[in-house]
Amino acid sequence: MSKVLVFGHANPDTDSIVSAISYAYLLNQTGFEATAYALGAPSEETQFALDHFGVSAPQVIAKAADVIGEGDVLALVDHNEARQSLPDRADYRIWSVVDHHRIANIETVEPLNYRAETVGCTSTILYKMYNEQGVDILQDIAGLMLSAVISDTLLMKSPTCTEEDEAAIIALAALAGVDYNTYGLDLLKAGTNLSAKSCDELLNMDAKSFPMGGNTVRIAQVNTVDVNDVLARKDELTALMQDASAKEGYDLYLLLITNILDSNSTGLIVGNSAKVETAFGVTAVDGTAELAGVVSRKKQVVPPLTRAYEG
Repeated sequence: MSKVLVFGHANPDTDSIVSAISYAYLLNQTGFEATAYALGAPSEETQFALDHFGVSAPQVIAKAADVIGEGDVLALVDHNEARQSLPDRADYRIWSVVDHHRIANIETVEPLNYRAETVGCTSTILYKMYNEQGVDILQDIAGLMLSAVISDTLLMKSPTCTEEDEAAIIALAALAGVDYNTYGLDLLKAGTNLSAKSCDELLNMDAKSFPMGGNTVRIAQVNTVDVNDVLARKDELTALMQDASAKEGYDLYLLLITNILDSNSTGLIVGNSAKVETAFGVTAVDGTAELAGVVSRKKQVVPPLTRAYEG
């Protein structure tokens, strides 16, 4: 094994990019040669964290073939599903996975190192791995990992947040030398500056596709402090979602517009709205549905939609 290529999912969020950076560093401190990559540019929230702690973003790649060498292997962080990964990953050996999502459509020829836990953030798992292997977490790495856990748990307000995530936030904040409440609010607010984003950027800044009941479901999410600011662009967003659904064959395209202040979401729906109504026990009106208390795609959206499609 020559080198480990570490990367998170496409349309990367903060945890996806940070996990690649922190796992690559951990591997480099434990006898491996590893490099972090990204499958997309950092969001404004992620860039805020990178700038704050003085870390450069990983190189963005479109396929493994662009950077992989003979004997090199792949390490997946913050994802395992093929639809969310490199298009040519099946051509190469997957050596390791560190993730906190459901496990789907992953198959390997050789055994691999697989670490999956039901916590709110992949960086929480990596924090534990650093401690288990006795590797010191540098201040800048700690700050980035803190940012990822804050982002994924919405500063401990998300139902995905566990006691382990909370403990990681407290410990990482101390290592990073910041107050997690003050810094956390600044970080989350940086991710809600949507005015300069095009509708296409809003739909693709944090979007994932999922196989459900023989269909493909696309779920995008944006965080905001005013849902109406996004809904004011509803017509254009809907048109783009319809075009993408026709091109990619999505049975359902759902945009979650999440208010980080009151922890509620509004769903903008294109396609099979009946599945949304069944999954959440709501009535869709004019292509939208109010999803009270819903903030987590992983825990509160994908599971009920999967049951609606497969039940």
